[in-house]
Amino acid sequence: MSRRSLGMFLGAGTAAALAACTPGGSTAASSTAATAAGSAPASGTAATGTPSASASPTLTRAIAECGVEIPAETAGPYPGNGSNGPNVLAVSGVVRQDITSSFGTSSTKVDGVPLTVTLTLLDNANGCVPLAGAAVYAWHCDQDGKYSMYDAGLKNENYLRGVQEADANGQMTFQTIFPGAYSGRWPHIHFEVFESMDNATAAGQVLAVSQIALTDAACKEVYASAGYESSARNFPRTTLKSDNVFGDDGGIYQLATMAGSVSGGYSAGLNVTV
Repeated sequence: MSRRSLGMFLGAGTAAALAACTPGGSTAASSTAATAAGSAPASGTAATGTPSASASPTLTRAIAECGVEIPAETAGPYPGNGSNGPNVLAVSGVVRQDITSSFGTSSTKVDGVPLTVTLTLLDNANGCVPLAGAAVYAWHCDQDGKYSMYDAGLKNENYLRGVQEADANGQMTFQTIFPGAYSGRWPHIHFEVFESMDNATAAGQVLAVSQIALTDAACKEVYASAGYESSARNFPRTTLKSDNVFGDDGGIYQLATMAGSVSGGYSAGLNVTV
């Protein structure tokens, strides 16, 4: 798939954007990273493009990145959006924050280390104002690297898939589990951004399709825990640079800011400029 060029940023602009996007570790800076992953932006600051003294790390980084649109990525072979087989977006119940269970005809709940994912959506064409009212469909594999609706034995399951609407700050949060690592891919979460909730549930106009990359430190910690044995074997075989999605730039604009622990769960935050 083609990627949006990031070459528009030169000189100081590049330095500022890269500094704002420096990947966070999973535990070393947990206080700062936890705020970045879960804090709501300060009211009114995003529209001006200048952070106030009380702006959260989330908003400060978002403004620094403004103008760098999220790289376009493949939805992959297991989107569940009707483009390649089943369509979970048409099923009542897909709009939910907690995506750890199936819904509809099944109530199967997956095991795994808890993960809270917060996305902040910004409108690049309109001065980085929050994309309030936009919607995100997110999906990812389970701790064994398998996808509901597609893999053998899981075709009647639809867990780890859900839709959320952005609030006034352009943010939404998903409660999920840490995805596993499977052969050939760096651990990731897929997502599509829709213009509105109506468009999302009707698989309508898509504003962006991309993926979230999880940090090396968090992956190493999680995959050393019980239940992630297959991920522990697969993870060392792929790097961000060798990954067929993140490899061209190391996923710098898709690498989540993360914090947490195996015992207490993790948080992951990403700013998404569209």
